[in-house]
Amino acid sequence: MTQSYTEFAAVYDELMTDIPYDAYVDLLDEAAGGIAGKRVLDIGCGTGLLSVKLAKIGAKVTGIDLSAEMLAVAEGRAKALSLPVQFIEQPMQQLAGFTGFDLAVIAIDSLNYLADQEDVQATFQQIYASLAVGGALVFDVHSTFKTDVIFMEGPFTFDDGRIAYIWETEEGEQPHSVDSELAFFIQEANGLYRRFDEVHSQRTFAVHDYVEMLMEAGFSVERIFADWEDEPPHEESERIFFQVRK
Repeated sequence: MTQSYTEFAAVYDELMTDIPYDAYVDLLDEAAGGIAGKRVLDIGCGTGLLSVKLAKIGAKVTGIDLSAEMLAVAEGRAKALSLPVQFIEQPMQQLAGFTGFDLAVIAIDSLNYLADQEDVQATFQQIYASLAVGGALVFDVHSTFKTDVIFMEGPFTFDDGRIAYIWETEEGEQPHSVDSELAFFIQEANGLYRRFDEVHSQRTFAVHDYVEMLMEAGFSVERIFADWEDEPPHEESERIFFQVRK
Protein backbone atom coordinates (compact mmCIF):
# COMPACT_ATOMS: atom_id res chain seq x y z
CA MET A 1 0.00 0.00 0.00
CA THR A 2 1.72 3.17 -1.11
CA GLN A 3 -0.80 5.67 0.16
CA SER A 4 -3.94 5.24 2.24
CA TYR A 5 -6.18 7.54 4.26
CA THR A 6 -3.99 10.63 3.85
CA GLU A 7 -5.80 13.38 1.94
CA PHE A 8 -8.77 11.01 1.99
CA ALA A 9 -9.26 11.88 5.69
CA ALA A 10 -10.61 15.30 4.71
CA VAL A 11 -13.49 13.85 2.67
CA TYR A 12 -13.99 10.53 4.46
CA ASP A 13 -17.01 11.61 6.52
CA GLU A 14 -18.92 12.86 3.49
CA LEU A 15 -18.43 9.51 1.76
CA MET A 16 -19.57 7.48 4.78
CA THR A 17 -23.02 8.97 5.25
CA ASP A 18 -24.72 5.72 4.22
CA ILE A 19 -23.06 3.69 6.99
CA PRO A 20 -25.61 2.97 9.77
CA TYR A 21 -23.38 3.87 12.70
CA ASP A 22 -26.39 4.07 15.02
CA ALA A 23 -27.07 0.40 14.26
CA TYR A 24 -23.46 -0.34 15.22
CA VAL A 25 -23.97 1.48 18.52
CA ASP A 26 -27.00 -0.73 19.20
CA LEU A 27 -24.97 -3.87 18.45
CA LEU A 28 -22.24 -2.77 20.84
CA ASP A 29 -24.69 -1.72 23.54
CA GLU A 30 -26.23 -5.19 23.41
CA ALA A 31 -22.85 -6.96 23.42
CA ALA A 32 -21.72 -4.96 26.45
CA GLY A 33 -24.96 -5.44 28.36
CA GLY A 34 -25.36 -1.68 28.38
CA ILE A 35 -22.44 0.41 27.24
CA ALA A 36 -22.76 3.44 29.53
CA GLY A 37 -19.77 3.56 31.86
CA LYS A 38 -17.97 0.75 30.04
CA ARG A 39 -14.38 1.01 28.77
CA VAL A 40 -14.32 0.65 24.99
CA LEU A 41 -11.45 0.22 22.52
CA ASP A 42 -12.45 1.53 19.08
CA ILE A 43 -9.78 -0.04 16.88
CA GLY A 44 -9.31 1.44 13.42
CA CYS A 45 -11.40 4.37 14.64
CA GLY A 46 -10.74 6.58 11.61
CA THR A 47 -12.23 10.04 12.01
CA GLY A 48 -13.93 9.07 15.26
CA LEU A 49 -17.52 8.88 14.03
CA LEU A 50 -18.27 5.76 16.08
CA SER A 51 -16.04 6.79 19.00
CA VAL A 52 -18.00 10.00 19.46
CA LYS A 53 -21.37 8.26 19.23
CA LEU A 54 -20.30 5.81 21.94
CA ALA A 55 -18.93 8.59 24.14
CA LYS A 56 -22.20 10.50 23.82
CA ILE A 57 -24.05 7.66 25.56
CA GLY A 58 -21.53 7.40 28.37
CA ALA A 59 -18.88 4.96 27.18
CA LYS A 60 -15.26 5.60 28.16
CA VAL A 61 -13.69 5.40 24.71
CA THR A 62 -10.13 5.01 23.53
CA GLY A 63 -9.72 5.22 19.76
CA ILE A 64 -6.80 3.55 17.96
CA ASP A 65 -5.78 4.19 14.36
CA LEU A 66 -2.72 4.01 12.14
CA SER A 67 -3.46 7.28 10.31
CA ALA A 68 -2.33 10.52 11.93
CA GLU A 69 -4.54 12.43 9.48
CA MET A 70 -7.63 10.48 10.49
CA LEU A 71 -6.84 10.91 14.18
CA ALA A 72 -6.46 14.67 13.76
CA VAL A 73 -10.02 14.82 12.43
CA ALA A 74 -11.21 12.54 15.25
CA GLU A 75 -9.57 14.64 17.94
CA GLY A 76 -11.13 17.79 16.52
CA ARG A 77 -14.55 16.15 16.45
CA ALA A 78 -14.38 15.01 20.08
CA LYS A 79 -12.98 18.34 21.26
CA ALA A 80 -15.74 20.29 19.51
CA LEU A 81 -18.30 18.23 21.44
CA SER A 82 -16.35 18.37 24.73
CA LEU A 83 -16.18 14.58 24.84
CA PRO A 84 -13.26 12.97 26.74
CA VAL A 85 -12.19 10.49 24.06
CA GLN A 86 -8.53 9.45 23.99
CA PHE A 87 -7.00 8.84 20.56
CA ILE A 88 -3.74 6.95 20.02
CA GLU A 89 -1.76 6.37 16.83
CA GLN A 90 -0.92 2.67 16.74
CA PRO A 91 -1.16 -0.29 14.31
CA MET A 92 -3.87 -2.69 15.44
CA GLN A 93 -1.60 -5.73 15.06
CA GLN A 94 0.83 -4.09 17.50
CA LEU A 95 -1.86 -3.10 20.00
CA ALA A 96 -0.17 -2.71 23.37
CA GLY A 97 -0.54 -0.99 26.70
CA PHE A 98 -4.22 -1.72 27.28
CA THR A 99 -5.83 -3.90 29.96
CA GLY A 100 -9.22 -4.32 31.56
CA PHE A 101 -11.40 -3.06 28.71
CA ASP A 102 -15.02 -4.19 28.63
CA LEU A 103 -15.46 -4.05 24.87
CA ALA A 104 -13.43 -3.78 21.68
CA VAL A 105 -14.72 -3.01 18.20
CA ILE A 106 -13.14 -3.05 14.74
CA ALA A 107 -15.82 -1.43 12.59
CA ILE A 108 -16.48 -1.07 8.87
CA ASP A 109 -14.01 -3.63 7.49
CA SER A 110 -10.96 -1.96 9.05
CA LEU A 111 -9.56 -5.42 9.82
CA ASN A 112 -9.42 -6.13 6.08
CA TYR A 113 -6.48 -3.74 5.72
CA LEU A 114 -4.29 -6.44 7.27
CA ALA A 115 -2.99 -8.52 4.37
CA ASP A 116 -1.25 -11.25 6.34
CA GLN A 117 -3.03 -13.88 8.39
CA GLU A 118 -0.29 -13.59 11.00
CA ASP A 119 -1.21 -9.92 11.53
CA VAL A 120 -4.90 -10.76 11.90
CA GLN A 121 -4.01 -13.45 14.42
CA ALA A 122 -1.75 -11.04 16.30
CA THR A 123 -4.55 -8.46 16.40
CA PHE A 124 -6.97 -10.96 17.96
CA GLN A 125 -4.35 -12.01 20.51
CA GLN A 126 -3.57 -8.41 21.47
CA ILE A 127 -7.26 -7.57 21.81
CA TYR A 128 -7.79 -10.66 23.96
CA ALA A 129 -5.02 -9.46 26.28
CA SER A 130 -6.58 -5.97 26.39
CA LEU A 131 -10.01 -7.16 27.52
CA ALA A 132 -11.23 -7.96 31.00
CA VAL A 133 -12.57 -11.46 31.59
CA GLY A 134 -16.07 -11.44 30.11
CA GLY A 135 -15.19 -8.61 27.73
CA ALA A 136 -16.46 -8.75 24.14
CA LEU A 137 -15.04 -8.08 20.69
CA VAL A 138 -17.36 -7.09 17.85
CA PHE A 139 -16.09 -6.61 14.31
CA ASP A 140 -17.14 -6.87 10.68
CA VAL A 141 -15.27 -7.87 7.53
CA HIS A 142 -15.89 -8.17 3.81
CA SER A 143 -17.17 -11.55 2.73
CA THR A 144 -15.15 -13.55 0.23
CA PHE A 145 -18.08 -13.05 -2.17
CA LYS A 146 -17.58 -9.29 -1.95
CA THR A 147 -13.84 -9.38 -2.59
CA ASP A 148 -13.97 -12.09 -5.26
CA VAL A 149 -17.12 -11.06 -7.14
CA ILE A 150 -18.58 -7.66 -6.28
CA PHE A 151 -15.29 -5.74 -6.20
CA MET A 152 -14.35 -7.25 -9.53
CA GLU A 153 -17.38 -5.55 -11.13
CA GLY A 154 -15.59 -2.18 -11.05
CA PRO A 155 -14.71 0.45 -11.98
CA PHE A 156 -17.08 2.33 -9.68
CA THR A 157 -17.85 6.04 -9.90
CA PHE A 158 -19.36 8.67 -7.61
CA ASP A 159 -20.24 12.34 -8.11
CA ASP A 160 -22.25 14.52 -5.74
CA GLY A 161 -21.23 17.82 -7.34
CA ARG A 162 -18.50 18.64 -4.81
CA ILE A 163 -16.73 15.29 -4.58
CA ALA A 164 -16.24 12.83 -7.43
CA TYR A 165 -14.16 9.71 -7.68
CA ILE A 166 -13.24 6.92 -10.06
CA TRP A 167 -12.53 3.67 -8.22
CA GLU A 168 -10.71 0.97 -10.16
CA THR A 169 -10.22 -2.47 -8.65
CA GLU A 170 -8.23 -5.56 -9.50
CA GLU A 171 -7.59 -8.91 -7.92
CA GLY A 172 -4.75 -8.87 -5.41
CA GLU A 173 -1.88 -11.32 -5.23
CA GLN A 174 -3.25 -13.18 -2.20
CA PRO A 175 -6.51 -15.15 -2.00
CA HIS A 176 -9.62 -13.00 -1.40
CA SER A 177 -7.69 -9.74 -1.75
CA VAL A 178 -8.35 -6.65 -3.82
CA ASP A 179 -6.20 -3.69 -4.84
CA SER A 180 -8.00 -0.40 -5.40
CA GLU A 181 -6.83 2.78 -7.07
CA LEU A 182 -9.02 5.81 -6.42
CA ALA A 183 -8.80 9.15 -8.19
CA PHE A 184 -10.62 11.90 -6.26
CA PHE A 185 -11.74 15.25 -7.64
CA ILE A 186 -12.64 17.83 -4.97
CA GLN A 187 -14.23 21.16 -5.82
CA GLU A 188 -12.39 24.06 -4.22
CA ALA A 189 -13.84 27.42 -3.15
CA ASN A 190 -12.86 28.96 -6.51
CA GLY A 191 -14.94 26.35 -8.35
CA LEU A 192 -11.97 24.47 -9.75
CA TYR A 193 -11.39 20.79 -8.96
CA ARG A 194 -8.31 19.42 -7.22
CA ARG A 195 -7.25 15.83 -7.87
CA PHE A 196 -5.54 13.44 -5.51
CA ASP A 197 -5.02 9.69 -5.70
CA GLU A 198 -5.23 6.92 -3.12
CA VAL A 199 -4.15 3.28 -3.25
CA HIS A 200 -5.87 0.79 -0.94
CA SER A 201 -5.37 -2.94 -0.52
CA GLN A 202 -7.69 -5.19 1.44
CA ARG A 203 -7.90 -8.91 2.13
CA THR A 204 -10.47 -11.09 3.82
CA PHE A 205 -10.73 -14.72 4.87
CA ALA A 206 -13.42 -17.36 4.94
CA VAL A 207 -15.69 -17.38 7.99
CA HIS A 208 -14.21 -20.65 9.26
CA ASP A 209 -10.70 -19.14 9.05
CA TYR A 210 -11.75 -16.23 11.25
CA VAL A 211 -13.36 -18.65 13.70
CA GLU A 212 -10.16 -20.69 13.93
CA MET A 213 -8.05 -17.58 14.53
CA LEU A 214 -10.45 -16.27 17.18
CA MET A 215 -10.55 -19.58 19.02
CA GLU A 216 -6.76 -19.84 18.87
CA ALA A 217 -6.57 -16.43 20.54
CA GLY A 218 -8.83 -17.74 23.31
CA PHE A 219 -12.20 -16.25 22.36
CA SER A 220 -15.57 -17.97 22.53
CA VAL A 221 -17.74 -17.24 19.49
CA GLU A 222 -21.22 -16.00 20.40
CA ARG A 223 -22.71 -14.71 17.15
CA ILE A 224 -21.91 -14.63 13.45
CA PHE A 225 -24.35 -12.73 11.27
CA ALA A 226 -24.43 -10.79 8.01
CA ASP A 227 -25.40 -7.49 6.39
CA TRP A 228 -26.75 -5.78 9.53
CA GLU A 229 -29.40 -8.49 9.96
CA ASP A 230 -29.70 -11.07 12.74
CA GLU A 231 -29.37 -13.83 10.18
CA PRO A 232 -26.51 -16.24 9.43
CA PRO A 233 -24.28 -15.52 6.44
CA HIS A 234 -25.15 -17.04 3.07
CA GLU A 235 -23.13 -17.42 -0.12
CA GLU A 236 -23.93 -13.89 -1.34
CA SER A 237 -23.64 -12.05 1.96
CA GLU A 238 -21.39 -8.99 1.68
CA ARG A 239 -20.50 -7.95 5.25
CA ILE A 240 -19.93 -10.54 7.97
CA PHE A 241 -20.20 -9.64 11.67
CA PHE A 242 -18.62 -11.49 14.57
CA GLN A 243 -19.37 -11.16 18.29
CA VAL A 244 -16.93 -13.05 20.52
CA ARG A 245 -16.07 -13.01 24.20
CA LYS A 246 -13.09 -13.53 26.50
